[in-house]
Amino acid sequence: MHLLLTGGAGFIGQHVLAALLRRGHAVRVLDSLRPDVHRAEQAWTPPAGVELHRADMRDAAAVEAALAGVQGVVHLAAKVGLGVDIGDMPDYASSNDAGTAVLLAAMARRGVARLTLASSMVVYGEGFGLCPEHGAVRPAPRREAALAAGDFEPPCPHCGRSLGPDLVQEAAPPDPRNAYATSKLAQEFYAANWARSTGGAVAMLRYHNVYGPGMPRDTPYAGVASIFTSALRAGRAPRVFEDGGQRRDFIHVRDIAAATVAACERHGEGVAAFNVGSGTPRTVGEMAAALSRALEGPAPLVTGEYRLGDVRHITASSERLRQRLGWQPEVGFEAGMAELAQAPG
Repeated sequence: MHLLLTGGAGFIGQHVLAALLRRGHAVRVLDSLRPDVHRAEQAWTPPAGVELHRADMRDAAAVEAALAGVQGVVHLAAKVGLGVDIGDMPDYASSNDAGTAVLLAAMARRGVARLTLASSMVVYGEGFGLCPEHGAVRPAPRREAALAAGDFEPPCPHCGRSLGPDLVQEAAPPDPRNAYATSKLAQEFYAANWARSTGGAVAMLRYHNVYGPGMPRDTPYAGVASIFTSALRAGRAPRVFEDGGQRRDFIHVRDIAAATVAACERHGEGVAAFNVGSGTPRTVGEMAAALSRALEGPAPLVTGEYRLGDVRHITASSERLRQRLGWQPEVGFEAGMAELAQAPG
């Protein structure tokens, strides 16, 4: 296919671009190269044969031009991060939601009928937990007094007991808890509106915690794996918040790229959301320890610090993606962490 890849110069975007090219697709990249993502000393040059349109997603004329002749869009461009500062809300809403709306309107005008959208597991908030008395429940909000006392587990909303782990399915009700999460969910709704109005197909990929070579370091876009690695490279112990028991699903960026390409190629009808994770939950403490081993650095320092807006646990089932699109993750946790630790800084 002839595809437009938005955000193709970013961390995930470069891996998706490489995977698309290996599969023989013709790819055009649209990227703003905004400085809070792309450092000045890290200028990006597209691979041979790839046309780069440098423009903001909110520039309707530029988006329209970038769509000329394409058969599908892989939409990765977004302002990322936690979005915990209320002052960030306008930029998230404008960059992510207005930008996506501009893209979708232009796709409708151009008759482009296939969209693969990079969403995020953050749309679920705390997801679900298992109460010994009440079964699967949505966790009640964590209270600051409990966090200050070192009680980090989210409580059952009915009896207050600490909840056990559960895997979130795509049908779970969303519960976005910060500006970034809200903007990603809004992107999904806009994409579903577009698909139903035009008859187009959209695959919404809810990425879990992505890591791997090329991950940005020491920027608002850096994931916790990158932050830990930066500390270890400087000879400092990685600082782990809470008690280190926060459960996540860390997935290698090459597996993310493979899932994105599979959705682009194989999902050709209707609207569907797909969780994209390794299927093996790990704790933040385990990840910090794996990086410390790989870099032969100091052991992680568990600080007990917390941020009120942080999600304690979020792990989801990726069975729908495996069964419908035939995707399987290939990079193991220890091998992937070792590769990340040794990647150029």
